[in-house]
Amino acid sequence: MKIAKVTGSVVSTKKEEGLVGSKLMIVRFETSTGVPYGNEEVAVDYVGAGVGELVLVASGSAVRTREANHGKPVDLAIVGIIDYVN
Repeated sequence: MKIAKVTGSVVSTKKEEGLVGSKLMIVRFETSTGVPYGNEEVAVDYVGAGVGELVLVASGSAVRTREANHGKPVDLAIVGIIDYVN
């Protein structure tokens, strides 16, 4: 998992059937000290995160291990909202 900040959202009225009903958010990865790195990416939001929140992001096959997500075309997902980092 990685730390990221939600920077925006994506609205897509036409998308692959497995993504219908999914909330898509733009995230930017950050270090534990808050320094951004890399490019912004789009992640499926499984937890109801909002713009400006710090989140936990999982990628690859790890986001498709739950039965409800099996076979969905998801490579990046928000799986937690971070309260604080020590």
